Amino acid sequence: MAALGLCRAFGALLLSVGPRRARPPALPPGPQPWLPGPLSAPAACRELSGSAPRCTTDPLWKCRTKYTVRPVGMKKTGGRDHTGRVRVRGIGGGHKRRYRMIDFQRLRYEEGAPAEPFTEKVISVRYDPCRSADIALVAGGNRKRWIVATENMQPGSTITNSPHISRMAVSASEGDAYPLGALPVGTLICNLESHPGKGAQYIRAAGTCGVLLRKVNGTAIVQLPSKRHMQVLETCVATVGRVSNVDHNKRVIGKAGRNRWLGKRPHTGLWHRKGGWAGRKIKPLPPMKSYVNLPRVKAVE
Repeated sequence: MAALGLCRAFGALLLSVGPRRARPPALPPGPQPWLPGPLSAPAACRELSGSAPRCTTDPLWKCRTKYTVRPVGMKKTGGRDHTGRVRVRGIGGGHKRRYRMIDFQRLRYEEGAPAEPFTEKVISVRYDPCRSADIALVAGGNRKRWIVATENMQPGSTITNSPHISRMAVSASEGDAYPLGALPVGTLICNLESHPGKGAQYIRAAGTCGVLLRKVNGTAIVQLPSKRHMQVLETCVATVGRVSNVDHNKRVIGKAGRNRWLGKRPHTGLWHRKGGWAGRKIKPLPPMKSYVNLPRVKAVE
């Protein structure tokens, strides 16, 4: 033991008295043309920081302007935004998906075509991994497009798209698209617009439908699946019928791995106390949501 300690001390002495390296020659004062400009401490930290904003996803599949019926490749976000930070927890992994561009504006005319009613033929109805409802490939004129399928839509059936509002209510078939002012009261509708020409934004989930309650002074009042009433202009277009894949809410996941296939990550296993959100609550319905800017009548004094 004494010999081992003596050897270690001798080695440390040799390292401490070893030859020293010569210092590099000092640079002349003034800026040097071959060296980059001086960096401040924050700038240097930003250059070397590992948490700098970076684009972790490619949103080109969302910002695509040219329409195509071919599936578009998607990149997974993992719940992260453009800065690379997690914004939504519980998202990640899952089976690879491809996005099919859905045309939510049923009254989209071909280039140079007049604003007249037109028909389209359903080519196929298939599953879409990006939404709960099924989608249908329809063709009419010189184009094809994807739309949200209704409950009884089958390949080979014909659907009608019309912008006209007549004095008498039309007898529309399931899958047809008409303005709300042309449909009779009590019609089941889906794929509802909030503003004319904007495209469907309401009642698009699988198995959902709304009810046309009444029409008042150029407006229509619709009951949403949440039982809330919504007032829109009667020129807003809706699809007649119920959204497809009615049994979507009856599916059985069966195991944890299926949620991972769907891109859903498990929650933490820690115990959480139930707060006021748990339990039954009886709340009144919210007031009617109106997308109609009606002129206000001033009170006469």
